[in-house]
Amino acid sequence: MNQEKMYEVVLEALPENVEQMLAMSEADLTKPENTAALAIAALNLYPADKNAALEMLAYLQGPQEVTPYEKQFLEDRFRDKDYVPRSYFKGATPENDYEPEKPYCLQFFENPYSRQNLEEGYLTLYVNSGGADNARQIKLRKKNSTGQWFLWEQFLLADIRKPVSADPWA
Repeated sequence: MNQEKMYEVVLEALPENVEQMLAMSEADLTKPENTAALAIAALNLYPADKNAALEMLAYLQGPQEVTPYEKQFLEDRFRDKDYVPRSYFKGATPENDYEPEKPYCLQFFENPYSRQNLEEGYLTLYVNSGGADNARQIKLRKKNSTGQWFLWEQFLLADIRKPVSADPWA
């Protein structure tokens, strides 16, 4: 069995457009954890500025374009649930309406299956949510010619516990 490998990415601020994202040191996509962190940052922007978030995701997906299906999926997932992407930041819980600590800290980890398809260029990182019992996956694909990791697939928008302020049963 492989040892779990941990990664931590600290973002001083969340980018509001692709230009701000590219100016960040985390825009070095040769580290898979940077790509994963910026994907969560882009998803966080989606409720406020859908187009800017989609531009960021398009950049993070590299040669693979954001499909109409993915755009519709995002539209559906964000209906009344803008708090889900915030739940991945350190300190964000249902009790504080998923308000993360600052600076924004994300912790990713590998499990024994993360590198199963690494020889084909795929790596799966996991991230915990303050509102879910199980970690969520972010699948990345390496572009060998540049050494960059790009977003291949994400499973970050599944339902989580409602913020206490929005839960009549809390």
